[in-house]
Amino acid sequence: MASIKSYFSKIFAAYIANKIQGWSKSPINTQDRVFKSLIKSACKTQFGKDHNFSQIQDHKSFVENVPIRDYEALKPYMEKVISGEPDILWKGKPLYFAKTSGTTSGAKYIPITAETIKAQVEASRNAMLMYIHETGKAAFLDGKWIFLQGSPNLNEKNGIKTGRLSGISAHYVPSYLLKNRMPSWDVNCIEDWETKVDAIVEETLHEDMTAIAGIPSWVQMYFEKLIERKQLKVGEIFKNFNLFIFGGVNYEPYRTKFENLIGRKIDSIELYPASEGFFAFQDRQNKEGMLLQLDSGIFYEFIEADTFFEDNPKRLTLKDVELGVNYVIIISTNAGLWAYNIGDTVQFTSTSPFRITVSGRIKHFISAFGEHVIAKEVEQAIIKAVKGTAARVSEFTVAPEINPKEGLPFHEWLIEFEAAPKDLKGFEKAIDVEMQKQNSYYLDLIKGKVLQPLKISQVKTGGFKQYMKTIGKLGGQNKTPRLSNDRKIASYMHFNNFIK
Repeated sequence: MASIKSYFSKIFAAYIANKIQGWSKSPINTQDRVFKSLIKSACKTQFGKDHNFSQIQDHKSFVENVPIRDYEALKPYMEKVISGEPDILWKGKPLYFAKTSGTTSGAKYIPITAETIKAQVEASRNAMLMYIHETGKAAFLDGKWIFLQGSPNLNEKNGIKTGRLSGISAHYVPSYLLKNRMPSWDVNCIEDWETKVDAIVEETLHEDMTAIAGIPSWVQMYFEKLIERKQLKVGEIFKNFNLFIFGGVNYEPYRTKFENLIGRKIDSIELYPASEGFFAFQDRQNKEGMLLQLDSGIFYEFIEADTFFEDNPKRLTLKDVELGVNYVIIISTNAGLWAYNIGDTVQFTSTSPFRITVSGRIKHFISAFGEHVIAKEVEQAIIKAVKGTAARVSEFTVAPEINPKEGLPFHEWLIEFEAAPKDLKGFEKAIDVEMQKQNSYYLDLIKGKVLQPLKISQVKTGGFKQYMKTIGKLGGQNKTPRLSNDRKIASYMHFNNFIK
């Protein structure tokens, strides 16, 4: 018999689904309304005055007045916001700073306003409501939940609370779910990731866990510790566990391994949250891609990734995008991020409604020879190679080998297997064939004898975990880059004898 909570959730889900359908059916008008509202709201800020917001009427005039920036380029304004000055990028002061680890900038402090945290919370909620509306499954609301996240302990910077996005979000769990939430507040506040996961295992081991959320690589660690403790599959430990909610990385390379750890197939919901905004979530179980959030105080622009590093690349709006093209996503938000490059690349899988997949990072690619291989291509290649075999991949990354001891240069695939393929050479070939199918530049380089086919280096169990630990990025929202244009990770693995 359905509980009161699950019964009313279905009614609310139908209401939200109807609301989402309203704005998703008129996407251009929705984005135009958001754009005008953003410009009007920030007209009297320092940024608005410096960039002639009072004169901006449309996207064309916005492009003429507001250049694309990343965090480093926006830093002069950010430093004023961080120092506590009001009305700099957005009216007033932000409620929070989401602290993230930057590469060139050191620590980054991303402003979060009342409007942005509201949109974050609503998008998380709506993702689950859309799942309930589509499937009719709401029983998971009656069991225990877990979200593997950063510590909710917040510090202060010039009177503004500061922490990880997931830690900030922990303060906004709806009251009707508080009794169901795991782990306890004290355990959630543990900073050391391995200690925290051990404590979470202890707390959840005998609970009726029905939904689990987190970045796949870190949920995998939790699952492995559960299995080690009980010597049972996760699905046997938690008999009513049937929903996995994830974000941050593509789940597909992990799916086979997860089904093995759980012992059965379960439903999943993909999210696309970031400190800068909640951009998309999976709204249909049988459709590829996530529904772009067009009515959440974010205005989107897109630049073809192949042209991004040119002078003055063309900035497109939704009406100009095409399916299957790799775009750098540019955002302007109600936290005062203007024409801001978050560093992600996306591809559209549908334009009615607008759905996207995350294809990688504009800085995370291999183009040592002009091939411009992206994350989506390497993930797709490994998924195809694993299919139909007993092989299971725990983690992997790809790096160029420009100066091999002998022969032509090649792409080195560093793979940590849970179950290695019986025919490693055949596995290598299957990946390489798929890469040649997907990337015409790579195909030409192989055919032209500029590159030799890729080579796999098997990483010992725990190698990637140890690497992430040494750079201070074990757990939380951190994930191993799928590929890079340098050999930092590859060199670490070889130097520290993590290669079999």
